[in-house]
Order: sequence, then structure tokens, then C-alpha cells
Amino acid sequence: MTDLGLKSVKIFADGANLPALLELADQPHIAGFTTTPTLMRQSGVSDYEGFARKLLERITDRPISFEVFADEHGEMLRQARLIASWGSNVYVKIPVTDTRGNSTAAVVRELSGSGVHVNVTALMTLSQVEAVTVALAGGCQAVISLFAGRVADTGRDPVPIMKAALETMAPYPQLELLWASPREILNVRQADSLGVHIITVTHDLLKKLVLLGRDLDAFSLETVRMFHNDAVTAGYLL
Repeated sequence: MTDLGLKSVKIFADGANLPALLELADQPHIAGFTTTPTLMRQSGVSDYEGFARKLLERITDRPISFEVFADEHGEMLRQARLIASWGSNVYVKIPVTDTRGNSTAAVVRELSGSGVHVNVTALMTLSQVEAVTVALAGGCQAVISLFAGRVADTGRDPVPIMKAALETMAPYPQLELLWASPREILNVRQADSLGVHIITVTHDLLKKLVLLGRDLDAFSLETVRMFHNDAVTAGYLL
């Protein structure tokens, strides 16, 4: 990541627009991909498995996360094993609870213990991280997605939670912490400084990665020129 001035954090593209994701697959700084049923619905995806398989045909060398959408734990297990069978680079996203608020730790433990790479998602508290870490402790390589952006949306600073999560997970090197739902490019720098392993970045934010470390005087001048040029182009008179 030296081209972006980052130490170690891996950037995963987050989205469900197939052409856009395939275009991003050609960019070496994109280390992986994630999606959700919500993003897929917003992108007009109607065939869940068909979309996933098209993506996996082109992307075989980087992890891709696809999420179960079952709410009953036994059905979560069935869907997870099916999704995992689509490719060796597949991570299966399991929500931290079902829609009734019941922990899915047992599901996570069974899957990870049987060799399924899971990405436990929608975490927002340290107690959730602690419970999921225990569930994953004896399993294979896995990801814990802590939604720092949504934590920040509530007026709370997510940095202390992310730091504590890293400390909780430290004894288990097969586990990676993912900073989910970033709101600005500053979050990429924050994640990197903390030692967070992965950050997901949406297509809109990916366009702003080129601004990392930008000289502020030059950026200021560019902004002044933009305002001036737009006024001239619009033909404004006073």
C-alpha cells in the first residue's frame, strides 16, 4: 500500500454493481470485496447465486464475502455451506444476531470449526466482539466486521472500540478486524494507524482515495479555481 501512503490496512471494495466491481478487480490496491443483500437489491440484482458466480468467475485471487439471508439458525448453516462451495476465496457473512436479537455464536463456531471462512457482520459493541472472538477461537481464518461508521452515526467515537477489539482479538492471529461503513477517507487513515486489518470502502469513497496525503495549499488553490471557473462558465454578472 505504499502508493497510497498506508502501512498495512487492506482496502476491500464494498458494492454490488457487477461491471464496477470487475473494473475494480484490475486495480492492485483493492485487496478484496464485500457485498450485502441490501446492496445487491439496490443494484437490481435478482439472481443472488448467478450474480455471485459471475463475480467469482473473474475474481479468484482475492477474498469475496457473500451474506446468508436466512433467519433460522439451521437454515443459516445450510446457506453458508452452499455459499462456501462456490469458491475457495469465498467468505460467508453471518450476522452477529438473528432478527430477534439472538446470538449466532453457535452458528459461527460450527462453521468456522468445520473450515468455512466466515465474516461475522453488523457488530457494534465490544461485548459482541468478545463473544464472536470466543466462537472463532478454535476455527480457521475469519473476519470480524465492526460497523465503525454506524457507531459514529450515533455520536460515539468508534476509535476506542476498534482499539479494544484489536486487543481482544490479538491472541488469535487467524482473525482479522474489518472497519465497516466508513464515512470519509480520514477513516482509512485512522484504521491504518490503529492497525486494523481491513477497511471496506464504497465506490464513492474509492474515488477520493487519490486525495490521501494531498498538499493542502494545492488543494485550496484547486478549490478557488473551481469556484471561479464555475462562475465564469455560468456567465454570472453583478
